[in-house]
Amino acid sequence: MIDEAKIYVKSGDGGPGIVHFHREKFVSRGGPDGGDGGRGGNVILVAKPNINTLIDFTHQRKFIAVSGKTGGPNNMTGASGDDIRIKVPVGTVVYDEATGAVIADLVRPNQEVIAAKGGRGGRGNPHWKSASNQSPHIAEKGFPGEEKRLRLELRLIADVGIVGIPNAGKSTLLSVVSNAKPKIAAYPFTTLEPNLGVVIVGDRDFVVADIPGLVEGAHMGVGLGHSFLRHVQRTRVLIHLLDGSSENPLADFNQINAELALFDEKLAQKPQLVVLNKMDLPEAQEKWPAIQETLQGLGYDTLEISGLARLNTQELMNRVAALVANAPQPETVVVEQQPVYKLDEAEFEFSVTKQADGSYLVLGENIERAAKMTYWEFEEAVERFQRILAATGITKALEEAGVQVGDTVFIGDHELEWAD
Repeated sequence: MIDEAKIYVKSGDGGPGIVHFHREKFVSRGGPDGGDGGRGGNVILVAKPNINTLIDFTHQRKFIAVSGKTGGPNNMTGASGDDIRIKVPVGTVVYDEATGAVIADLVRPNQEVIAAKGGRGGRGNPHWKSASNQSPHIAEKGFPGEEKRLRLELRLIADVGIVGIPNAGKSTLLSVVSNAKPKIAAYPFTTLEPNLGVVIVGDRDFVVADIPGLVEGAHMGVGLGHSFLRHVQRTRVLIHLLDGSSENPLADFNQINAELALFDEKLAQKPQLVVLNKMDLPEAQEKWPAIQETLQGLGYDTLEISGLARLNTQELMNRVAALVANAPQPETVVVEQQPVYKLDEAEFEFSVTKQADGSYLVLGENIERAAKMTYWEFEEAVERFQRILAATGITKALEEAGVQVGDTVFIGDHELEWAD
């Protein structure tokens, strides 16, 4: 199963607003009527129940939405860019790779999240009309779209997880109690990806996941441990399946619980029904009384079964159904609030650096965005940008750093010549 992927997404830039004046026969002094630019397309992730892995992202990893169109005369707003909708499995957690922040936890069918929001369209020149400026020669280019590198992590959504060492009989049990048809063979590590099955008990149903065998060091990623343990996180109840043919089933039990706790302490706190499998074997029958006594002494509910012989499997499902009915709903991943940026914020975070060649470099997300949105060919637009520099303290910072008339100043990728 492909349960982790990294992708690059970029939303569309906002379309540019325009400078335009009304032209009509017999109207000698038409006012400004330059339209706003259209919104850039969003990049949207959509959870789909018919998708089970992230394998599609091995073939396509880059998703770029269309930019908004340029505004038109007569106050016509440019067309918005089309959104891109990316289908992912239900249970996908979306991370911003740069910050590690959780953008979304898509746990419901058809749940959506805007992973990269399209840029706002730039404003046309009517927005700057005033009593003192009836014919403004100023407009904005559109807001740049967002670009992000995302990490997608799939955590299966199942009510019950079957955990245990390799070859404990997890897949056999799942095939007996549900509609699942996992690969089954008489050697360890047959199951290399989780299998899901639906179990029906009376008028209730629940989903059971067969988690591939865990080995010592799984919490550190040994034997694909991280990948397997992630899928346990959303389960509500655990069937801890012990191998009746193992030399020491109790040691196996302690090892698996230790790996669960080391990966995530909450996993070890989930309700567990401890089950000794392969009771069709004489050695399992001999071990069972001592194992049962020890586990019950520790407070665990226990049961002996044979998945192969279908011994006690219905009783097992009856008990599991009761546990599921009373178990709390799984926690979703906490989504961090994303900041909302505005071009005209009172405070811009920025840095000013004098470089070895004598030029000056100004960096800051908001001021770089303002530079990208400026029409440098219009004098009024340049004057507005100068006012932004002064209002945000960047002019003062440059002067304190020693900038002189004629010096080169870089604001992000934009090269400017400093003037009074």
